[in-house]
Amino acid sequence: MREFHTVDQVRAAEAPLLAALPDGALMRRAAHGLARVVASELRSRTGGVAGRSVSLLVGSGDNGGDALWAGALLRRRGVDVRAVLLDPARAHGPGLAALRAAGGRVVADPGDPDLVLDGIVGISGRGPLRPAAAELVAAVIAPIVAVDLPSGVDPDTGATSGPAVTAAVTVAFGALKPVHVLAASRCGRVELVDIGLDLPVPSISALTPDEVGARWPLPGAGDDKYSQGVVGVIAGGARYPGAAVLCAGGAVAATSGMVRYAGSAAPQVLSRWPEVVAVDAAADAGRVEAWVVGPGIGTGAAAREVVAFALGTDLPVLVDADGLSVLAAEPGLVAGRAAPTLLTPHAGEFERLTGVDPTGDRVGRTRELADRWGVTVLLKGRATVIADPDGSVLVNEAGGSAAATAGSGDVLAGVIGALLSTGLAASTAAAMGARAHSLAAALAAGEGSEVSAPISATALLSQIRAAIRILRAQPVLKL
Repeated sequence: MREFHTVDQVRAAEAPLLAALPDGALMRRAAHGLARVVASELRSRTGGVAGRSVSLLVGSGDNGGDALWAGALLRRRGVDVRAVLLDPARAHGPGLAALRAAGGRVVADPGDPDLVLDGIVGISGRGPLRPAAAELVAAVIAPIVAVDLPSGVDPDTGATSGPAVTAAVTVAFGALKPVHVLAASRCGRVELVDIGLDLPVPSISALTPDEVGARWPLPGAGDDKYSQGVVGVIAGGARYPGAAVLCAGGAVAATSGMVRYAGSAAPQVLSRWPEVVAVDAAADAGRVEAWVVGPGIGTGAAAREVVAFALGTDLPVLVDADGLSVLAAEPGLVAGRAAPTLLTPHAGEFERLTGVDPTGDRVGRTRELADRWGVTVLLKGRATVIADPDGSVLVNEAGGSAAATAGSGDVLAGVIGALLSTGLAASTAAAMGARAHSLAAALAAGEGSEVSAPISATALLSQIRAAIRILRAQPVLKL
């Protein structure tokens, strides 16, 4: 499990160390780790360390001090180090003295270095870069190594409200912060430097790929098609039969148990997935262990009827797409459910449910909805946020945006629904499904290869089982 701690949690963990250690010792500990990562980055990008050049963008806070101390260490290794002080009168005194003593220079602009260190704003900063800093950053061509976080990005929410740094590498001190997963595209590769913090229970967590693979349900020697989870899918209709095909296909790809489909798109579903058991009405579906309801069902009276049917059972239910529009009009349909309920909105659907745009604080807003409605909520995005009613949060960072294509949410609903039917907790099923879904999208797009391309939901669906095999580190059997 990867853990992410808020600024307040990190500050509280730093306090006893700051009291126990000599003045400046914790900063120098962080700076040693930062210098080590920068030297490694120079070596990998340029083939060496000595004789290379690094420019520091130095603000007035502790991050500026970290950058200055790291600059002094790099200068002793033969790196040409230049520092641009955004507020010279408030620059960190001991760090600046150390840089100058090592032969580093203070300059007016960063020039054309091999790397730039962003030490403008630390974890206590909020808001966008100020104009002078924004102008400097905009002129930088070299890769940027961010000190703890990219300046201008909120450390707890990952949100930006104006100019901000986009880093190639971010060096985090002591703990990963929410920004490192919620704004991964701004952070680049994240390197964690241990500075000896005793950390509390994290604010948010993320399942690792190994954990997802280890938990993925596979048939055992005594299993049959019923014992592995039977998922019911209520999706599609005359207008959107493709939603039914994609959602049922996601469920088929995610499980080797049984998928039951209920709806008017049964002919289309069966033509693509003959292993699905299909009926016209949900009441006739037979035994299921979880329901997925919503993709492509419309928002009229018939849609309301099937959403109410699913939520009226004592089974886990995932509500997606049009089903969420039904709930936005009638939230009471989920009130008082004892069985797990999982809502899977994108940002627009979330706003329809709550009247609030979640963009500025995706974790906070998702927590609020989960608590208020007593449900688990999966807020879609490159960083998918999953909140339980008790406030616990899991995040899945996709590593790219290949899954941002029409119909991919229908596939995701089917995958998660299949996992729900095996008895997994709603948040665990959601996080596991999101991980497999994002990996499948990356495989379909060719991400990580020299050439990547836009994808369709069908292409994503075709890679779900390959993604599961990768997560479980199991090669395809060759008979």
